[in-house]
Formats: sequence, C-alpha cells, structure tokens
Amino acid sequence: MPDYAEPLARLIQEFKRLPGIGQKSAQRLAFHVLRTPRDDAERLAQAVLDVKDKLGLCEVCNNISDSELCPFCRDAGRDPSVICVVGEPFDILPIETTRQYSGLYHVLHGSISPLRGIGPEQLKIHGLLRRLESGQTQEIILATNPTVEGEATASYLSKLLKPLGVKVTRIAMGVPVGSDLEFADEVTLTKSFENRREM
Repeated sequence: MPDYAEPLARLIQEFKRLPGIGQKSAQRLAFHVLRTPRDDAERLAQAVLDVKDKLGLCEVCNNISDSELCPFCRDAGRDPSVICVVGEPFDILPIETTRQYSGLYHVLHGSISPLRGIGPEQLKIHGLLRRLESGQTQEIILATNPTVEGEATASYLSKLLKPLGVKVTRIAMGVPVGSDLEFADEVTLTKSFENRREM
C-alpha cells in the first residue's frame, strides 16, 4: 500500500473494516471524503454517531428502533395474531416490500450455529415465548434464511413452539422467478417440489 498521510491511511483502514469493502473501495471512499466539503464530512460523521447514540432495540420485537417500540409494534393497524420471526433486522425490509404481510415481527439477532458457538441461548427467543403468554398469537411464521443455520434455527423453534398450541409455518422456498431450472441446485429443486401448490 502506498504511503498516505496518517489521517488518510487511518480512514482507509477504518473503511476496510466494513463488510464487503476491500482495499480499492476503501481508498475510493476515503478520497471521496477528502474531496467533499467539511459540512458533508461532518454530516457523515454525525450520522454514524447518531446510529450509535440514538438507536436501540424495540422492547417487544428486538427490531432496531429510536424509541421504546419500533414502528411495527406501535402500528395499531397491524395484525397482532401473526408474528413473523426473522434472523436480523434487515430481513424485515424485503418482507415489507412485498406488501403481502401485515402482522408483527420478532427479530432473533442471529441463527443457531454450533460451529461459531451460537446456540439457542444466544438468540432472543425468550421474548418470543413471553409474547405468546398473552394468548393473542395464533400463528408464528418462521422466515429465517434458507441456510444450514437458518434451517437449524427454524427446526429448533418449530419443536419449541408447536407444543404451546400455536400454528407454526415456514416460508416457502424454491426456484426464483425468472431463473432457469438447469441452473437450480438440488436442494432448491427439492424445496420447490416440497412446496408445490395446486393451480
């Protein structure tokens, strides 16, 4: 790496710590910050600090929130009888984009992964169990990722929740719209056949 002035080199190193940012991208970002007016740099710095200082977790569902309750838990128009369980807060946006779901959410903040030392006790499952005590919830939709960890988490939750008398469903998985069958892997095709529906 070329010798940059220490503040610039430090900024490049900090950008490289971000996910998906390599050396060249970090350099481009750092030089962009260097070229922008001081006001822009201050707004960026303040936005980063505000994320750390002003955001926390919703007391009910563990979604990111700037108050005690997130917008979904505050919304009286949402269906409280259905809870969609996701692994991370950023998993909510794609579901909301469909405009097909109007229930509530519960964020686990991870997935079961024995190889990384993450078990059920590290996930935010106890809050979900507390939410079921009211008797208002009729269905839990497990929308964890279709990975080994996501499947393990969904399986664990299904076994934990079914004896409590609540309906437990899993989002369907299969061949994405617009793709060709010849490019689908064996597991995806298996899930597609398992999740087929009558037309």
